[in-house]
Amino acid sequence: MSDDCLFCKLIRGEIPSKMVFEDDRVCAFHDINPIAPTHILVIPKKHITTIACVRPEDADLMGHLILKANQIAAEQGLKENGFRYVVNTGEDGGQSVFHMHLHILGGRKLNWPPG
Repeated sequence: MSDDCLFCKLIRGEIPSKMVFEDDRVCAFHDINPIAPTHILVIPKKHITTIACVRPEDADLMGHLILKANQIAAEQGLKENGFRYVVNTGEDGGQSVFHMHLHILGGRKLNWPPG
């Protein structure tokens, strides 16, 4: 973990969050600035700066993250009407916290293209 990373601090319990899931590899919590009725972030506990930095040895972790995101989306009641996963990558991609994270967005009709 990184000492100065916002999400690493959250994982360590130094910053409060509205956690919806946690195990030994990933955690998920409500976004503090939601853009949809349901807006949850799913993050690996391993500090990976961006999804572009995922290495072959992270494949199992990334599969686990997606499976848990699917479980969380279902538990949030999003499966029937649909939802969106977003992973912003790098500054131009809209990433504001440089710890890889997956957004689960749902609870309303989402437009395409996103903007």
